[in-house]
Amino acid sequence: MNRVALQMLVGDRGKHFGVLLGITFACLLITLVGSMFTGIMYRFTATIRDAGGADIWVTDPKVQFIDDVKPLPDSALWRVRSVPGVDWAVPFYKGSLRAKLPDGSFQNCAVFGIDDASLAIGPPEMALGSLADLRRTDGVIVDERGAARRLAQPLPGGGTRPLTIGDTLELNDHRAVVVGICRISRTFQSSPTIYTTYKRAMAFAPRERRQLSFVLAKAAPGADAEAVCRTISERTGLLAMTADEFKRKSVWYFLRNTPIPVNVGLMVVLAFIVGSAITGLSFNSFVLENLRYFGALKAMGAGRGLIVRMTLIQAGWVGGIGYGLGTGIATLLCFLLRRTEAEFRTPGILLAISAGAVVLIITGAALVSLRKVMRLEPAIVFRS
Repeated sequence: MNRVALQMLVGDRGKHFGVLLGITFACLLITLVGSMFTGIMYRFTATIRDAGGADIWVTDPKVQFIDDVKPLPDSALWRVRSVPGVDWAVPFYKGSLRAKLPDGSFQNCAVFGIDDASLAIGPPEMALGSLADLRRTDGVIVDERGAARRLAQPLPGGGTRPLTIGDTLELNDHRAVVVGICRISRTFQSSPTIYTTYKRAMAFAPRERRQLSFVLAKAAPGADAEAVCRTISERTGLLAMTADEFKRKSVWYFLRNTPIPVNVGLMVVLAFIVGSAITGLSFNSFVLENLRYFGALKAMGAGRGLIVRMTLIQAGWVGGIGYGLGTGIATLLCFLLRRTEAEFRTPGILLAISAGAVVLIITGAALVSLRKVMRLEPAIVFRS
């Protein structure tokens, strides 16, 4: 009877296609929009993630997220270093400066200043050059995407070429020489990112009374990072967080204070409603057109359990295929758009949410249709 149930469904190509279309559309949009939203969250914490050598971030107590920089006094670095359980601590500058290109145009850049002595918390991967080259006079390292696009050098005959080692920039009226190209995670603002030493970043940046953005530290071997954070906060009065805690704090700020989560949620709800409507109407229409066959099965002695099983098999068939098509198309689109400014991430939890949405849609459609089948009189098969 399982085969009969599938033959009944597949034999009605129009209704079969309509049900598949509804489920595929809902699953596609939920997965695609969810991947886009996850990608935005991933980019929002890129700076924290790329500073992989540090597991403790020390900030001003009023800092709300990674881009909310409230400078600390220079003494904060030594106070953190004196706390038991801290293996090492280094200064970290994070700011935004305008770079002047050779053709006279300007481009806003994110500038990171790392410890001069250890060069800790540098870029996670070098594409050209070496991190040690930052010690050269006026040396800076530029991220690969920024060097190829927004900081690309103009050519005399027109067009541009990627920024490369040996090229120069002007940062706040200071000469900067490119000594390396790095690969980093894309940030939320998508601005070119420039790494240099901490002291050089202080020279590039407009002079302020306080310029230390963060203190980044590493817990001593065997020490619990969360316990060290609590000790730092108690002894210094500053806010100390593990990298994971700072990520969560930044993400929650984004969720509470930007309209993007609401917009994404509305799109997901709309996809669910439209997909449910298309699926429900098509599946219900299929059942109505096949009532006489269900009546014949009842007349031949088929019980309610068998009818329910046949309907659920039909719903499971279209649900499985629709889920596969929806997630497959969404994954393909994410792959094709991987080189654009958009960022897509598809974690396993998102696929589980899409699967749950499909189960709700097909279960709702099946239950609505089953009400008519359960109330069906077998005598309908004998009517003309």
